[in-house]
Amino acid sequence: MPEADAIDEVDDPVTVSTLVSDLRELGVGAGDTLLVHSSLSSLGWVAGGPPAVVDALQEVLTEDGTLVMPTHSFQYSDPSWWENPPVPDHWVDIIREERPPFRPEVTPTRGMGAIPECLRNYPGVRRSNHPTSSFAAWGAGAEEVTEDHSPSFGLGDGSPLARVYDRGGKVLLVGVGYDRNTSLHLAEMRADIDLEEETYAFPLVRDGERVSVEYTDATTSTEDFEAVGEAFEAEIGATKGTVGAAECTLIDQPSLVDFAESWFEANR
Repeated sequence: MPEADAIDEVDDPVTVSTLVSDLRELGVGAGDTLLVHSSLSSLGWVAGGPPAVVDALQEVLTEDGTLVMPTHSFQYSDPSWWENPPVPDHWVDIIREERPPFRPEVTPTRGMGAIPECLRNYPGVRRSNHPTSSFAAWGAGAEEVTEDHSPSFGLGDGSPLARVYDRGGKVLLVGVGYDRNTSLHLAEMRADIDLEEETYAFPLVRDGERVSVEYTDATTSTEDFEAVGEAFEAEIGATKGTVGAAECTLIDQPSLVDFAESWFEANR
């Protein structure tokens, strides 16, 4: 969104203090484990930009809480299936062999937005060691959420998504829909449905050296995620509200995952 349009979205600047007030009114509380999917532009004009949003979330959650965001880096997916845009066939092996290894502290996010990219650089933040599907976390449960992220099925039971589930966490959608809700991928992985599986390889650093690690993953889809969200809200419910200028949804993550698992089995 152009900056002039962001100014027009709000009567007054969105600030850390107004974000804190809006988040608390929505139902985010101290000590929560909160998985956030976000659009900075949806908030309107934010004084200070992404750090203001991160600061507000940390203030509301306190150090007893845990803030989690996806920090995916799809540039480390297999180049043979890139489509937007594709690369020439003769580039594929070169990319596989020559791209630098994934490093949690260095590798930028891709397509995640400004707020997760900001969070991953914050003091005290931990990032899981998965080249395509990493998550960053801050707070009391940061280590628990991010450690031992399984290379295979990176959004399944060996992922930070499952750790958020185990902690009874919440999902906060800030100006985005269920198509951005990664917890639904956990439900896909748990559901008794047919998912195509493929084996890939990615470069990591181990003991100071670049190594290639093979992993298996399932081909997932977000095409019906909005339908899942609509059905969940109709049957179970979610909290709706406004943070800044953004329409937001606050969801109990285990309830959503359990509902979606059954929904996928019945509707796919």
